[in-house]
Amino acid sequence: MKTSPKSADNVICRNRKATYRFQVLEKLECGIALHGTEVKSLRDKQASLNEAYAVIEGNELWIVKFHISAYRFSQAQIYEPTRRRKLLLHARQIRKLRPKLEQKGLTLVPLQVYFNSRGLAKVTLGLARGKRIADKREAIRLRDYQREMGRAMRSSPAAGSRLRGRRRGG
Repeated sequence: MKTSPKSADNVICRNRKATYRFQVLEKLECGIALHGTEVKSLRDKQASLNEAYAVIEGNELWIVKFHISAYRFSQAQIYEPTRRRKLLLHARQIRKLRPKLEQKGLTLVPLQVYFNSRGLAKVTLGLARGKRIADKREAIRLRDYQREMGRAMRSSPAAGSRLRGRRRGG
């Protein structure tokens, strides 16, 4: 049985503010190189993507300020929680990504970290452009409008009468 990365069990952490702060133009998935007990900390969901970003240096892709807490039962060497970690991507993918990042206003933002069906830690990166204040206000307005519509649909008498007329069970 193949599980999707979207299932709640596999997702370790999400960068919820990324979609608010940035307009995501394109997404890509890459692996992450971890040391020692960092994998166990990830399995305990002891990680945070707030303030994290990715950069290309040389021919390598790195994630910066990705916080993984120290594993609490470890007696081995403790790693710095926000150390730079190497992201695993093919060289040709990095070559295709480099000119996009050199455009003004584009950056790589980690959107989520999860374990795939094989148990490997993966990071979903988004090529993003920062939103302006007006865009953020519009997003808030749209979200509030959709929330109001959902409430109205749930509490409308017409929706309730349709549900009462149906038979339950089988």
